[in-house]
Amino acid sequence: MKTDRSTTLFQRSQAFIPGGVNSPVRACKSVGSLPRFIDRAEGCRLVDADGNTYIDYVGSWGPMILGHRHPAVVQAISDVLARGTSFGAPTDLELELARRVTEAVPSVEMVRMVNSGTEATMSAIRLARGVTGRDIVIKFDGCYHGHADTLLVDAGSGVATLNIPGSPGVPASVVQHTLSLPYNSPEAVQAVMAEKGGDVAAIIVEPVAGNMGMVAPKPGFLETLREVTAQNGSLLIFDEVMCGFRVAYGGAQSLYDIRPDLTCFGKIIGGGMPVGAYGGRQDIMGQIAPEGAIYQAGTLSGNPVAMAAGLATLEQLRKPGAYETLENRSRRLAEGLAEAARRNRIPVSFNRVGSMLGMFFTDQPVVDFASAKMSDLDRFGRYYRHMLDAGIYLAPSQFEAGFVSLAHDDDAIAQTLEAADAALATLSA
Repeated sequence: MKTDRSTTLFQRSQAFIPGGVNSPVRACKSVGSLPRFIDRAEGCRLVDADGNTYIDYVGSWGPMILGHRHPAVVQAISDVLARGTSFGAPTDLELELARRVTEAVPSVEMVRMVNSGTEATMSAIRLARGVTGRDIVIKFDGCYHGHADTLLVDAGSGVATLNIPGSPGVPASVVQHTLSLPYNSPEAVQAVMAEKGGDVAAIIVEPVAGNMGMVAPKPGFLETLREVTAQNGSLLIFDEVMCGFRVAYGGAQSLYDIRPDLTCFGKIIGGGMPVGAYGGRQDIMGQIAPEGAIYQAGTLSGNPVAMAAGLATLEQLRKPGAYETLENRSRRLAEGLAEAARRNRIPVSFNRVGSMLGMFFTDQPVVDFASAKMSDLDRFGRYYRHMLDAGIYLAPSQFEAGFVSLAHDDDAIAQTLEAADAALATLSA
């Protein structure tokens, strides 16, 4: 597999972009590789600058649930381009997308569009503090809620990949009101809330964690969060930037039948365009300016191109059988990978919720950040490189989820399983 062009581009990029990349994990340092520069994509496949083709399980980190360049999304973008690219003013498209989100997600009565998942979680935290008049926010080890200062504590995703505990540039005074607890530990939450509950503005959680690999909530964990926040007058925030419209049309909250007070969404509601949103009960959302005094703004919020792409995406996901197809293909992939690992006697632990998948190189169940960190990172790196050379594009980190799209057909899954079997065989040699 030729990589001359990607290597040259990466070398040139390092002179103009920190580390040569615009998001740290893309540098592929943790897996002992160099990034492949992508030229184009179609369906479930990427083509890099050297002309190599890959089956893609990153999906732009989740939002490409329909696959790349879905005809309906491309047409919607093309149609709106005839109207303009940005107005900084209200449009019918943002109204319609907001209506669709409120129809789909039971707890959301009003929505504010923003431009990224980080902006959504940051704004939701400010809203929760403003509504409650409290300062403390509880998050969970390994859950990544974007790079806002207050939430960059024991975070997953790139922070975990690069083994960074926090970040220089974040004053201690900023994070002193952020508490990070073990994921899937209702006992830890109950203990802290018993002591500090009256000062807690909000608990924020990934209801299906995708930033320490993929970790599902244990039975009773989310229920405990809902119970203790209600008892103490705190808000419960679901960060569904990754799992919203991914694990179910109504998000993880519809899957687990939990109603949070606020929900954050990410780029899946923009068809992969730069979009985020946060929403919740009308009495809470009504306290955002201009109705209320809690300020948040954004020039590109509700961008018409992103809104059109999001509407087209949700329209496809509403079609009968869409999530059944995702479930069947994801299950077939996960079962095939597990069988390949058993056949090659490689200890691997699997987690899956819908079309989100976590594959950890450990013989222990992965239920939280501590158990995720028990994975053999060297073995994962070797597996990653074998798969990449075989044309399978995985996230370059043990601590990132994998994603299946509606474009991953039987041939793509069969090719992936064949490559995985060969890669795992080399690890057992």
